[in-house]
Amino acid sequence: MTRTITAIKIQARNPERVNVYLDERYAFALSLNTAQGLCRGQSLSAGEIARLKAADQPAAAFDRALRFLARRQRSIREAESYLRRSGYPAAVVGAVIQRLREYRYLDDAEFARRWVADRERFRPRSGRALRCELRQKGVGSHEIDQALAGLDEAASARAALRGCLKRWQALARQDFKAKVYGFLERRGFSYEIAETVFEAAWEARGDRAPWEPSAEE
Repeated sequence: MTRTITAIKIQARNPERVNVYLDERYAFALSLNTAQGLCRGQSLSAGEIARLKAADQPAAAFDRALRFLARRQRSIREAESYLRRSGYPAAVVGAVIQRLREYRYLDDAEFARRWVADRERFRPRSGRALRCELRQKGVGSHEIDQALAGLDEAASARAALRGCLKRWQALARQDFKAKVYGFLERRGFSYEIAETVFEAAWEARGDRAPWEPSAEE
């Protein structure tokens, strides 16, 4: 059984791909390269349709990966997992990942650096917690070590506490200490770091301005 191409339309969101309509209904999408030679009125057998779809898999996977990466930066493992879940065979996934790495759309060293920078800015955590998060993303030890080089955990702990001090200003010293230690523990900081920043936090509680420790601390 054959089907007839009734329209080939360039996609609005991606002019490098076209939508193919068979018998007046949308059937599948192809890259411009794969669609070369197709024309309106052409008949396609089931085998020809299957071959076109197979030939288009690398381009389709690459396009899908770019849209996935447009939402936010991803690690290599995240991109691989996404493409596998999307149903692409291992050979196609491997080729697409290699292409994305060559174009620097995927770079685990840069991913780790930005991950740490964003955490420091919005939700500071300990180096241990950051290392665990990055490992879960599939980032290698070398890239993690580079991203965490120079991390000042005491400064991170102070930054993490900044929004809490005013809320805890009415607490007695022992209750305040329990809050500080518990909060920092949940963020992955060690007991030693909590000890390091506690006294300054106690002195800074209730300040109207954000807690800005002195350079000597």
